[in-house]
Amino acid sequence: MKRLVILGGGESGVGTAILGKQKGFDVFVSDKGEISKKYKEVLLHHKIDFEEKNHTESKILNAAVVMKSPGIPDKVELILKLKEKSIPVISEIEFATEFTDATIIGITGSNGKTTTTLLTHHILKNGGLNVGVAGNIGDSFAQQVAEKSYENYVLELSSFQLDGIEEFRPHIAIITNITPDHLDRYEYDFNKYINSKFRITKNQKATDYLIYDADDEAINNWLSKNKTEAILVPFSLEKELEYGAFIKNNNIIINLNKDKINMPTSALTLKGKHNTKNAMAAAMAAQLLKVRKQTIKESLEDFEGAEHRLENVAKVYGVEYINDSKATNINATFYALECMDKQTVWIVGGVDKGNDYNDLLPLVREKVKAIVCLGLDNEKIIQTFGNVVDIVVETAGAEEAVKVAHKLSEKGDAVLLSPACASFDLFENYEDRGRQFKKAVRSL
Repeated sequence: MKRLVILGGGESGVGTAILGKQKGFDVFVSDKGEISKKYKEVLLHHKIDFEEKNHTESKILNAAVVMKSPGIPDKVELILKLKEKSIPVISEIEFATEFTDATIIGITGSNGKTTTTLLTHHILKNGGLNVGVAGNIGDSFAQQVAEKSYENYVLELSSFQLDGIEEFRPHIAIITNITPDHLDRYEYDFNKYINSKFRITKNQKATDYLIYDADDEAINNWLSKNKTEAILVPFSLEKELEYGAFIKNNNIIINLNKDKINMPTSALTLKGKHNTKNAMAAAMAAQLLKVRKQTIKESLEDFEGAEHRLENVAKVYGVEYINDSKATNINATFYALECMDKQTVWIVGGVDKGNDYNDLLPLVREKVKAIVCLGLDNEKIIQTFGNVVDIVVETAGAEEAVKVAHKLSEKGDAVLLSPACASFDLFENYEDRGRQFKKAVRSL
């Protein structure tokens, strides 16, 4: 019996454990931290051996294959020891893909991947396809492979997940954009991060497709210097394309085959230029999978959007409160500020991943009337914007931040939570941050 060791007892780890057990592996789960009650119960139910608050090396270094959680860096000592012994260390995506013949749409990018993933799933489902959604959202891919029989999967893939693939091959890959993010994991080398994103296309064949943003400098540079066998399917807001998707006279034109799609951008439920791009990418993926033109249009017109991504929470005393907690980097916050059409009180801050806030200065000058800091270390934010915005206030939690923003705003303004940072200093994760923000808004 082959020994499968799983490092990390979270969503991807427990899903892999279920699939591994089903496929006849001797499974052992090891987590350096505490495994949550929910996941512990699943492991006990499936009679899967596990340990927590420790990595017992004698139980790990005898593995035939190791699946590690995407949160564990490649440089930690245990991973280096495994590699020294030539034990394969792979991601959940790599492990699970071996056990399914489903058509896979893989979506990556620095921003927009959650929205594009949910939107693609929404269109395909409306088009009558038997389709699951996984990766960074919902139930783990491995668990769905074990328990469901989907013919298609839409997977949201982070660079960390892509770092752990060898054979994984999506039929359709989408790269929404590439901007500096997670550089702390890539030795502050942007090129390493770009290469990591492009691993999504490394196994694609001439019958597969790579949908990408043709306006993105990092993507264009990579494509000019490297080869992919996949058929290139570009989308652009800046130029007309013979093949792909573009804008003409405020209409989205999708030109992949004789059956052109033409619809006004105003019909999209999702606002903002970045969402027009997300819609183009999702629509092209659906068209390549033969979803009817009318279904694609209707799906783009009735899609609700992702939680914590420019989510309208409430209007209180004439002030709009918007939850964009998922904006954990500068580019995501740039999109959010770009969408603001009111004077804005901006709630920003958290764990800085090497941010350069200067890119935001023009938008902040134009749209932001006050800044509320939400993080333990706000020095960089205050340094960058202290001379640009009259009021900068530091706060120590979501409730205080919302109360301060409420005092600083007046009828007709917006309060935008778009932190541009990770959340781990004050919150469990960006979802926790977003939920606390919403709770505080609703109790104003």
